[in-house]
Amino acid sequence: MNNDTGLFVDDASAETSADAKQKHWGLAVKRFLDVLCSLLALCAFIVPCLIIGFVIWCEDKHSPLFSQERIGYRGRPFMLYKFRSMRIDAEKDDRPELCHEDDSRLTNVGAFMRRHHLDELPQLWNVLRGDMSFVGHRPERSYFIDKISEHSPDYPRLYVLRPGLFSYATLYNGYTDTMEKMLRRLEMDIEYLENRSLWLDFKIIIKTTHAILSGKNF
Repeated sequence: MNNDTGLFVDDASAETSADAKQKHWGLAVKRFLDVLCSLLALCAFIVPCLIIGFVIWCEDKHSPLFSQERIGYRGRPFMLYKFRSMRIDAEKDDRPELCHEDDSRLTNVGAFMRRHHLDELPQLWNVLRGDMSFVGHRPERSYFIDKISEHSPDYPRLYVLRPGLFSYATLYNGYTDTMEKMLRRLEMDIEYLENRSLWLDFKIIIKTTHAILSGKNF
C-alpha cells in the first residue's frame, strides 16, 4: 500500500476525462441511492426508533439521543447522532475516551443496543442530510484523528469521501479501542478508498447485515 501523501495529486493529474466523468457519475449515483435508501429506512424504522427512545428514557430519565462532533467530507466537522448508550457523565472530565468491551459506562439498554448496533439508527438522518453515506470509513473525532496522525500521515486521504454508516474496516476489523486497531482500520479504509465501487458497497452492506443478524460481535 502506497503511503505517499502526494498520491492524490499524482492520480488526479493522470486521470483522463473519461475517468473523471465516470467517477463523477459514480458519486452522483451513490448520493442518489443514499437519499432514497435513507428515506425508505427512516420510514421503516420510525416505530422501532420511537420504542428504543422511550426505553432509553425510562432507564435514567435523560435524553435518548446523543450528538457528537465528528470530522467528515472534505475535513469538515458535523454533528453525528446516535441513541445514547452511556451514562450522562461518561466523559465528565471532557477527555475523549474510546468505548471498550465490558465498558462500565454503558447503561443496561446501551450495552444491548451496541451489541446489536441499534444505537446507530439515528445516523440514517446523517445520511439523508449528506453528512454521511451508507458505506464509507467510520467518522472519527478530531482528538483521535490527531492521535492517529502522530503515527501515520494518511488520514486526510479519507476526506475525499463521506464517512459511512457501514464500513469495510468495521466489518473485518471491528470497533477500535486501541491505537493498533485504529492504524489497521486506517489501512483498510484506504484499501476501500482505492477499490471503491457500487458493487463493493452492496457487498459490504449485505455482509454486515448478515453478520449483525447472525449475532456476530464487532
